[in-house]
Amino acid sequence: MINKNEFSKHDFSSGLVVFLVALPLCLGIAMASGVPLFSGIIAGIVGGIVVGFLSNSHVSVTGPAAGLTAIVLTSVSTLGKFELFLAAVIIAGLIQIVLGLIKAGTISNYFPNNVIEGMLAGIGVIIFLKQIPHAVGYDKDSEGDLDFVEKSGSNTITSFLDSFANLHMGAIIVSVVSLCILLLWEKNPAFKKFKSVPGALVAVVSGILLNEIFKQTSETLTIQDSHLVSLPILQNIIDFPTLFTLPDVSGFLSPAVWTVGATIAIVASIETLLCIEAGDRMDLHKRYTNPNKELKAQGIGNLLSGLIGGLPMTSVVVRTTANINAGARTKFSTIFHGLLLLVCVLAIPGILNKIPLASLAAILLLIGYKLAGIEKVKRFWSQGKYQFIPFISTIVAVVFTDLLKGVATGMIISFIFILRGNLKRAYYYRKESYKSGEIIHLDLAQEVSFLNKAAIKLTLSHLPDNSTVVINASDSEYIAHDVLDLIKEFKEIGGPERNISVELVGFKSEYKLENTLDENRNTWVERIRSPFNKLNKEKK
Repeated sequence: MINKNEFSKHDFSSGLVVFLVALPLCLGIAMASGVPLFSGIIAGIVGGIVVGFLSNSHVSVTGPAAGLTAIVLTSVSTLGKFELFLAAVIIAGLIQIVLGLIKAGTISNYFPNNVIEGMLAGIGVIIFLKQIPHAVGYDKDSEGDLDFVEKSGSNTITSFLDSFANLHMGAIIVSVVSLCILLLWEKNPAFKKFKSVPGALVAVVSGILLNEIFKQTSETLTIQDSHLVSLPILQNIIDFPTLFTLPDVSGFLSPAVWTVGATIAIVASIETLLCIEAGDRMDLHKRYTNPNKELKAQGIGNLLSGLIGGLPMTSVVVRTTANINAGARTKFSTIFHGLLLLVCVLAIPGILNKIPLASLAAILLLIGYKLAGIEKVKRFWSQGKYQFIPFISTIVAVVFTDLLKGVATGMIISFIFILRGNLKRAYYYRKESYKSGEIIHLDLAQEVSFLNKAAIKLTLSHLPDNSTVVINASDSEYIAHDVLDLIKEFKEIGGPERNISVELVGFKSEYKLENTLDENRNTWVERIRSPFNKLNKEKK
């Protein structure tokens, strides 16, 4: 067990790491969405403090989500102004609260583990591919964009390849030094006594110091402002209220605004449920989140964010993974990261704007590598094709489309495999041959649902003419009416037309299938034995 002091030590450290990861993501997602930069910070602060407090997840981190970027960009353009979009964010929050109240969150229990793991691995691959350009000083795509097709018209692969033709030696030195610090802090026992200081903080401070040295010694190595964190700086604290944007209340009467709100609510809720399911799987203490309570917490967060000019938010995988990897034990880590966002963007924006994106890329590269570890691929490979194919399909689809489409692809493939498995388990088939025909035995499973109808129908249609089929339901507790109708029609019409004798065994009386074999067992036993008896007499 872990005592309260250990909770505090780990949560302060992990909260600081999440803050460092969240800061450029909040800004990058706002930039990619075409809205004021501070709206991303607002969503991060509300997601950290408010949702962090209300949620019962111990490790999940909420903030502006890359998966909503396209929706935000399109919606602001369609509605005409950001203030109307904020009204849609409020509506989305209200809808999420209702979804939580009606317990819609329970659908998260039906996400297969191989799809969730595939989603995490896919995001790990995306992070790795997206951060390499930032690590080498090629920041054409904004931080936080996880889509395969980028706003610039390029895509993840082309940007990755282009980055090697646009290397910046200063950024490379910073990212390599940052990576070495992170790995030493994590692996080398000599640094164990410094564990209370996060390696990510040391890496970021080292990046700042290196770039300051470059400024004094080498213009070639100096990392320019466009490759640093870029926070809006207030000239006077009195100007702080000007950073907030109020919603246009007339939007509540607009069907277009309600449509956008419903879209945000559905997408944000699905992403949140996927993330908390993934977070619970990564949680070392295996604690489980109430999905309905999480939806209500997210709804309140989006409601408040929309009221003060923030982006819509979800529980997000990248920050949640960073939180878990940094050793978070309780949700205080999430709340602390929100407090740091609030205090630091107001008190020390000038210092934060000295952070090279290359240092932050090093932190994210390590997160991506851990998410997409080869051990995970080997584990699902060893579990067979029914686990591996949905897993690897989800990875590929997440990388080349987006998170929701990738998960949908994995879910569809998993469902197809479930159907195949049900088809195979519907019955046990065996055949006995004799001179004048065949006896086919179909022993039905314990439960035969409508999903099994197609397989049974196919089998009956392929039975040989002039044979006898014995359908045994002795072990069946439940048989769907669709299947019962199919069997009855085959017994009365389909079978006789092909001279197929159909005998039924073990069907319950309430199924109302007449002339069951149980009622006249001696007759059917004699009919099956008679050909063999005839053969024996001929031999004698």
